[in-house]
Amino acid sequence: MAEGIETSFHAAIEAGKINGAVICATNVKGHSIYDKAFGARTLLSGEKVPERLDDVLFLASATKLITTVAAMKCVEQGLLSLDGDLSSIAPDLTAKQVITGFSDDGETPLLEPAKQPITLEMLLTHTSGVAYSFTNPLLVKWCEKFDRPGDDPRPVEEAFRYPLAFQPGTSWMYSVGLDWAGKVIERVTGRTLGENVQQFICDPLGITDAQFHPVTREDLRSRLVDLNQQDPHAYGRAVVGGSSDVNRRAQGDFGGHGLFMPASDYIKVLRSLLANDGKLLKPNTVNDMFQNHLGEEANVGYQSARTSPMGPFFRVGIDPKTTTGHGLGGVVTLEGVDGWYGEGTLTWGGGLSLAWFIDRKNDLCSICALQPALPDVDVAILETLKQNFRRDIYRKHAAWKEHQQTV
Repeated sequence: MAEGIETSFHAAIEAGKINGAVICATNVKGHSIYDKAFGARTLLSGEKVPERLDDVLFLASATKLITTVAAMKCVEQGLLSLDGDLSSIAPDLTAKQVITGFSDDGETPLLEPAKQPITLEMLLTHTSGVAYSFTNPLLVKWCEKFDRPGDDPRPVEEAFRYPLAFQPGTSWMYSVGLDWAGKVIERVTGRTLGENVQQFICDPLGITDAQFHPVTREDLRSRLVDLNQQDPHAYGRAVVGGSSDVNRRAQGDFGGHGLFMPASDYIKVLRSLLANDGKLLKPNTVNDMFQNHLGEEANVGYQSARTSPMGPFFRVGIDPKTTTGHGLGGVVTLEGVDGWYGEGTLTWGGGLSLAWFIDRKNDLCSICALQPALPDVDVAILETLKQNFRRDIYRKHAAWKEHQQTV
């Protein structure tokens, strides 16, 4: 049995492995199942202040769910379709070729044209071929030879200009698809991704404290967890293991990682999708997000990735024997786990330190955001703490329901 949240989190803080954490959990009716802040954050001045539920977090890849909702809003508005060819909207994306190797002398990349068009559904499910470069040795080599970036920030189109890792729709690999989806949203709406997120996600839920990197609003900067002496530019270094490149080199709104928001607001998004209350999307659209969208070929690649050396990251705490697929916004369980995730649970995370899930079968959604201690981020401890959260929050939910029956 996983250790309890309080015991393990306080021990990690005492050991200097994390500085703090925030957890929010609720149900369809919006009841507070568990809301707690642990530890302290350090200000730019060096002063320590208690962590709060409304501290502003770097969401990293937890941004992907938000971008997915924004994309599905465009589908509902008739601006996009899930299976439509994106070549008229993003020719710079759809013109990409697939890298298959290098010449014998190792100097020339071997490329072949894409055999089918890239679609929005592919971008949202990591099946388009636009993999993160670090996941593929050929892309790593291509970038070393042809794409050594300087310090100047670059937009999505330039930051991810490398070839496709596989033919669109034929495999699965964690990707920059949501960054490209953000660009597609901007092009069909004529507005920034941040403006779309504010109007169609934040405003309906009463969220006022969200901003893409760089966070410039002073009222948000004063609550930034990642604005301290070890991260004076608020790049979110701790969340991604100490690197600053992910935001330092980004220009514009990156739909795959760039959003900052408090956990107390992110839970509002999770709860709206849990309740399927119509505030963000139509009920049928939300239901579709919780379905498996992987075709037969893509599923083979996905299952292979789950059992690869990077598999623990892609499984997000789910046992490899549990059948999962990929919905719109995250991994989706295709069977229930006794005492834990129900069938159809949607889940993912952000960087090394965030985890979230929406379990419609068991009427529970939650987010956990750890604050790793720099400079040496202990990845193993973070994984243990996230798993303790995932398991113990269900025990707390059960205890909460039992208590409700007695009052």
